[in-house]
Amino acid sequence: MQTFKTQPTQRVLAANRALLGQWGVSGLHTVKRLAPGVALCLAVSGLAYGAAQLEQMFFGNMWLEQLVLAIIIGAIVRNAVPLGAATQCGINFCAKQVLDVAVMLLGCAVSTQVLLSAGAGLPLGIAGFVVLAIFASYGLGRLFGLPQQLALLIACGNAICGNSAIAAVAPVIRARGEDVAAAISFTALLGVLLVLVLPVCAPLFHMHGVHYGALAGLTVYAVPQVLAATAGVGAVAVQFGTLVKLTRVLMLGPVVLVLALITHKAQQAAAHTPSVAGQMLQPNTKPFVVGQFVPWFIVGFLVLAALRSFNLLPLVCVPIAAHVSTVLTVLAMAALGLSTNLRAVAKCGVRVSVVVLLSLILLVLAGFGFIALFGL
Repeated sequence: MQTFKTQPTQRVLAANRALLGQWGVSGLHTVKRLAPGVALCLAVSGLAYGAAQLEQMFFGNMWLEQLVLAIIIGAIVRNAVPLGAATQCGINFCAKQVLDVAVMLLGCAVSTQVLLSAGAGLPLGIAGFVVLAIFASYGLGRLFGLPQQLALLIACGNAICGNSAIAAVAPVIRARGEDVAAAISFTALLGVLLVLVLPVCAPLFHMHGVHYGALAGLTVYAVPQVLAATAGVGAVAVQFGTLVKLTRVLMLGPVVLVLALITHKAQQAAAHTPSVAGQMLQPNTKPFVVGQFVPWFIVGFLVLAALRSFNLLPLVCVPIAAHVSTVLTVLAMAALGLSTNLRAVAKCGVRVSVVVLLSLILLVLAGFGFIALFGL
């Protein structure tokens, strides 16, 4: 009788040990895959911090923040030294997962005053800004003879959140791989250049924290790039810029939903039209889930911001979270620089380059108009 009880127990224990062993092997394999790229990002981040300290030592001030230096150094390394395929997994991890955590932790630093100063009409204004930017950029693309899908990819990337928007929109409108690569390559480069150039606007136009934060949030492509572009202006610029930028990012869901509905109707019409080969075109039946376009880190950011606003977050956690967020963001910026391939950008056509550049210029000019209109 005792043996009858022991055998199942032994089998369960053996199964548990086997499962834990599989988890251990899988975890070790993941660490090995991530280690080279993460180590490279850490090295670039260390160089960025060292260069910033040298700036402080020799010039008495940091003209370029660690975030910007990490992008520059990473881009130099990426285009000067051939990077092995072994580093790509870790670089992608730092550019995505590490970055998501950094943005979420930034919610701890968003104060009630900044949130209240935004005003109830600001989200609606930003939504209108995004819609107008999409139409303007799309119109430019079509004016210069770009294909409809490529023009739409550039428009959504320019108006919402750069490469993330392009990647989200591409499968919905069934864009070609070549169009996606062209849109992402040049948008990524201009996004980095904008981070380097935009901080000049603050002293040039005598912009205070809210002014400049709004401009950065309305024009810079990605959330981490907003952090890099506003870090040298002050905490208010960082907080307000992040708030405005996240509002733009939240527009991705509605925009993709509208495009999905339009594309679905077009596919239904095409399904009843014979193709060149006489075959009936098959509509895309892949389910569309709106929730996947609301990133978890935005939810986490809003939750932490709400906890801070209602004094439910211990004050001792605020500086710690802010410091960790900064360090992780520098790491992500290093990954961003290491992902900037100038050779791929050089392969983009002249028309694509001109459309993206003009779209960005229009976005910056519209950002100044938005600030004046809302009296920020």
